[in-house]
Amino acid sequence: MKLSIVSPCYGAPTLLRQLVAQITETVSRLTDSYEIILVEDCSPDNSREIIRDICAADKHVKGVFLSRNFGQQSALNAGYDTATGDYVVTLDCDLQNPPTQIRDLYQKAQEGYDIVFATRRHRPDTFFMTKGSHVFNKLMGFLTDTKQDESVAEFALFSKKVIKAMGSMGDYQRYYPLMSQWVGFKTATVDVEHAVRTDGKKSSYSIKKRIELAVTTAVNFSTKSLRLIVYFGIFITLAAIIGAIALMIKTLIVDEPVSGWATLFVSMWFIAGVMIMIMGIIAVYIGSIFNEVKHRPSYIIDEILNDSFHKDK
Repeated sequence: MKLSIVSPCYGAPTLLRQLVAQITETVSRLTDSYEIILVEDCSPDNSREIIRDICAADKHVKGVFLSRNFGQQSALNAGYDTATGDYVVTLDCDLQNPPTQIRDLYQKAQEGYDIVFATRRHRPDTFFMTKGSHVFNKLMGFLTDTKQDESVAEFALFSKKVIKAMGSMGDYQRYYPLMSQWVGFKTATVDVEHAVRTDGKKSSYSIKKRIELAVTTAVNFSTKSLRLIVYFGIFITLAAIIGAIALMIKTLIVDEPVSGWATLFVSMWFIAGVMIMIMGIIAVYIGSIFNEVKHRPSYIIDEILNDSFHKDK
């Protein structure tokens, strides 16, 4: 069977040659038919030049250069669309997921699984990275009514039919950990090591970006935010009724005057805040609909190296 290894490349130029070497050493022992797809997401360094050199020296490596920075999920989409393997393995380019463990995912897939996720039991990340990942997954799980495992990242193996099923989903905003859950199929997990990044750089995924991704993905995959507005409206209505009854009791029974301007002032600001919040959430959904109906591609390819070689294979 043919194996395709897809790796989005951004901000790790010094690790690319080592990445390809380790992937080649591992995968070549599993099959003679394989391809390594490096998707260069317009990284602000010399990654493109390095990938060109690698592709010139090794025809098993396919270089996919995007026209601008589209983000990790769109880069994965580009890799999936150009992959020709019976199985597709995805992993980041920072070598925190050792390519040697591709073998473990592949062997698990031979037991009849279409999806094999790598689970990271020990993560040598900083406190803020660990907490940021925890907050991201909790928020994502809450807003989408799904179970999010923070030990699972982008290191995974998918069969060709899973890739085809996810490709048939017409979502402009893509988040493959959720999409792979939605399509179903037989799934397994394999424990892997999570190494320390050796180039001294930090991940480009800040806590802010993680939260933004969680909100954007939740809007595209779930209507729970709209349901929460309804529940919040019911709560506000009940609170207003209780407040009105309390004021009536205080005025009619206790015979204590209530300051009119204070209650009016607080009520106006409270209602204004609630309305702005509700309009903001609705606006996010309208914006998401606007992006979807335009039917724009989630990525644009500028150039592909060694593409004809892999198509012939």
